[in-house]
Amino acid sequence: MTKSLFDSFDKVSAKEWKQKIQFDLKGADYNEALIYKSLEGIDIKPFYHAEDISETDLNTTHPQSWKNAQKILVSDASKGNQDALKAIHKGAESIFFDIRNEEIDINSLFKSIDKEISIFVQTAFLSPSFIAKLNTFATSTDLKIHVFTDIINNLAETGNWFTSLKEDHQSLEEIVKNDALSSTISVDLSLYQNAGATMVQQLAYGLAQAYEYLNHFANQKHNPLKNTKVMFKVAVGSNYFFEIAKLRTLRLLWASLAAEFDADDECYIFAYPSLRNKTILDYNVNMLRTTTECMSAILGGADFVQNLPYDEIYNLENDFGTRISINQLLILKNESYFDLVTNPASGSYYIETLTSQLAEKALSLFKNIEEGGGFLAQLKEGTIQRKIKESQQKEQELFDNEKIILTGSNKYQNSEEILPTLQKPVFEPKNVRKTLLEPVIKRRLSEVIEKNMQ
Repeated sequence: MTKSLFDSFDKVSAKEWKQKIQFDLKGADYNEALIYKSLEGIDIKPFYHAEDISETDLNTTHPQSWKNAQKILVSDASKGNQDALKAIHKGAESIFFDIRNEEIDINSLFKSIDKEISIFVQTAFLSPSFIAKLNTFATSTDLKIHVFTDIINNLAETGNWFTSLKEDHQSLEEIVKNDALSSTISVDLSLYQNAGATMVQQLAYGLAQAYEYLNHFANQKHNPLKNTKVMFKVAVGSNYFFEIAKLRTLRLLWASLAAEFDADDECYIFAYPSLRNKTILDYNVNMLRTTTECMSAILGGADFVQNLPYDEIYNLENDFGTRISINQLLILKNESYFDLVTNPASGSYYIETLTSQLAEKALSLFKNIEEGGGFLAQLKEGTIQRKIKESQQKEQELFDNEKIILTGSNKYQNSEEILPTLQKPVFEPKNVRKTLLEPVIKRRLSEVIEKNMQ
């Protein structure tokens, strides 16, 4: 047998690598020159070695495959159905219906949709009776229907419950009884990402939010979460390797938490690109941003990936933007073969180390939240909102000082560029209304620059 090529070389320790680098720096300080300080409080080294993960056993699970998804805003059942069938014809493997009103006819909306297509339903209202209709329909058709129900996210985003704390939880209890649905509870981490939270905060707040649900149902005689999947919605940003590690970390944290409550410990992730770094200046660059973000989602282990049209923030739904967004995912799957290798990030010294460090920091923050009274208590006190604002302002300063660059926006801007026609409100006016608590506000990095160009 031919001797392995690797046997011809001596193993090099991490210490020897570092000594070689320090020698080549010719006197420059190693930590100052090569250590990068991330917003997550994790120092990024110039190289990673097997020694970095030798004592870490992450055992991260990873789905065997991923499915692309197409989001459809539904205000009319017939049109929503036509849009869904068109998307499926063009390659969509799952459909995400965002339903605006309770009068939508379910039979018309789901007409002719094959049972192999996974369906996700999110409603702008909280209605156990509407979900019960979905459950009945799923029973008769054998369709795989997932429902995104996240009453705490609604509180955080709007500052109010749908009705009240007691009534919202009672509605949630009714909703989770619908056992023909694939899932009925979701935890939305995307709000925190789009508001400027760090990845550590996103993970910790998502875990704390999930803990509120687990704790609520654990006090009931029959815990429905033993048989109910919890779906996590995650927004993916442009920090490529960190975002891969973020999704892997979420799986680790959820498995640990669910085990304490005897809940389904498999983590189901529905991921899509962030809005935070999207721009209306040089808007075609958004296609590049969404491509790398979808790649991070896939490599990180998302079960479902929904892309955003490049013109999502300023344009109404249109055929061209929708077609490009689904084609990006089709290229990643069918031409770039992103579905042929299971858990491709496994064994990467860098990503494994990031995963371990993110998990450690997020778990520490989660414990701090629980010691402080829990997620709802800290949301009511304004602690969560204040911490997110601090992170958002720190990131905004880096953007303003060109430490974070969005091409065509804060750097390499076209001085002759004219803003596109804005078909929907890009700069949300202040909506003065009475709320129980301060809402978590989504903010894009380039908003100030864009406003000044109007």
